[in-house]
Amino acid sequence: MTEQLVVHRNYEETEDSGLSWPRIIGIAFVIALHLAALMLLLIPAVAPKADVEQERNILVTLVDAPPPPPIKELSPPKPSPVPPPPEAPPVDVAEPRPTDVFTPPAPPAPPAPVADIQASVDISSKNMNPPRYPPAAARAGIEGEVILVIDVDANGNVTNVSVEKSSRNRDLDRAAMEAARKWRFNPAQSGGQKAAGRVRVPVNFTLG
Repeated sequence: MTEQLVVHRNYEETEDSGLSWPRIIGIAFVIALHLAALMLLLIPAVAPKADVEQERNILVTLVDAPPPPPIKELSPPKPSPVPPPPEAPPVDVAEPRPTDVFTPPAPPAPPAPVADIQASVDISSKNMNPPRYPPAAARAGIEGEVILVIDVDANGNVTNVSVEKSSRNRDLDRAAMEAARKWRFNPAQSGGQKAAGRVRVPVNFTLG
């Protein structure tokens, strides 16, 4: 039994150490089939490139264009004469109305000069200080009129009293003068300024 085992082991070693040609041929055939299949797959992918290159060659082809026509030199256009503007029609202007004529305003009139004002007696002062009727003339029934001339200063004060026309009774004349010295007067005015003046005042004595 020991001999059979040795023979068998030697056979396997000789078989493994030798070359198997059928196996090599089979492997080569398989490799050739794979290569052929790979080439078939690559052919459709490469073919369109040729078409694209052909199309590009067609598009790039240049065609000589015909020469452009010669350019004619054009003379500048002559300006057309401009007709003169029409004359404006005459305008009829109506005669100016009186309201259309400007009349400058008249210069202002110079101020009127201030009139001189004579002195005058203050009526309220005269009524408050009436002349006193002399008793003797009243008992005798004597009546009369005395005209006094009274000088007044710029403040309206009496400076002098004189009789211009007598009543022909001394008592009546004296009573009129005494009353006039107590009166107030409005002073005279000259040029808008107060001034001294003279006033004539009649004084009547009557028995009523």
